[in-house]
Amino acid sequence: MSLRFAYNTNGAANHRLDDALSLIAEAGYDGVALTLDIHHLDPFAEDWARQAERVRGRLYSLGLGSVIETGARFLLDPRAKHEPTLVTADAAGRARRVAFLHRAVDIAAILGSEAVSFWAGVPKPGVDPAEARGWLRDGLEQVVAYAAERRVVAALEPEPGMLVETLDDYAALDVPGLRLALDTGHCLVTQEREPAAAIREFADRLGTVAIEDMARGSHIHLPFGEGDMDIAGVLDALEAIHFDKLVCVELSRESHRADRMIPDSLAYLRECRR
Repeated sequence: MSLRFAYNTNGAANHRLDDALSLIAEAGYDGVALTLDIHHLDPFAEDWARQAERVRGRLYSLGLGSVIETGARFLLDPRAKHEPTLVTADAAGRARRVAFLHRAVDIAAILGSEAVSFWAGVPKPGVDPAEARGWLRDGLEQVVAYAAERRVVAALEPEPGMLVETLDDYAALDVPGLRLALDTGHCLVTQEREPAAAIREFADRLGTVAIEDMARGSHIHLPFGEGDMDIAGVLDALEAIHFDKLVCVELSRESHRADRMIPDSLAYLRECRR
């Protein structure tokens, strides 16, 4: 089987969305990982649904599938990166995060996206970890139930430094219907498992997969060939489990040269398959 690749729009933040989609399609990708943001399908715009319908048509015309990503930095609070989260002490803040994730699910349903990827968040100092886990579980159950009603896959991404940091953290949640959004590079950061081993172990729970290069112990998304990732080994593992969903390239620090990174990344991945 042939793996299907996508490129994340958080690595094309200096491009208009239509222009980014054109570059991604022209390079030969099968899809896009669309990070909802103020300049890329703002989920809080008054006409968000109409915009989503337009993007659906654009994706269809370009032959691109999609995954919805929700990691925009200042979308919910212009003064605090990534806040509020599912583990914010303020109940109203947590409700805003849940409402945003519900909106992401709505957009995914319009676009026919394969999954919505999201993360837990970082508890602030002084927050009781047990209480934060309770807030998290409540939020996850709300999001998973909402997604199930709309036939959308909800996938949680373990993120270095967050309350759900490792694959074991994800597995311990045991929330029925919650799939795994696996960023293979994060395995090198936490050094909990080799990325290929993680793919094999969690094969039946994968909702979406992200790929990039990373150095062990350092959470910096690197272009392929600049870190410690065995890219070919990761692709071999995905093929071995017959992974047929989009494999999403995430180079969030490369927007300043997205015109080169978009085609060069796919060329590297294709070379790994030869």
